[in-house]
Amino acid sequence: MLTSDMFQYIGYFLIAILGLYVLVKVFSWPLKILFKLIINAVLGVVLLVIVNLIGKYFSFSIGINAITALIAGFFGIPGVIFLIIFKLFL
Repeated sequence: MLTSDMFQYIGYFLIAILGLYVLVKVFSWPLKILFKLIINAVLGVVLLVIVNLIGKYFSFSIGINAITALIAGFFGIPGVIFLIIFKLFL
C-alpha cells in the first residue's frame, strides 16, 4: 500500500532524474559554446549596469529585473541595445 511518504520519495526521485538529465545535457555541450554563453551573459549584465550608471545623469534608467536581466544576459550587447531602444521609444 502506498503512503504519502512513498509519494514524496517518488517525487524526489523524479526530480533527481530530471536534474541529472539537465546536468548531462548542459555538460554535453561543447565547452566553446558554454564559454561563449557565459561571456555573453557577463558582458550583457555589466553593460546594463554601466548604462544605468551613465543614464542617471540623463534621467534614463533601465530597471534591472528578471526579464531585462535575461535579455541582457542571453543576447549580450545586442540585447542591451534592444532594451535601450525599447525604453526610448516606448
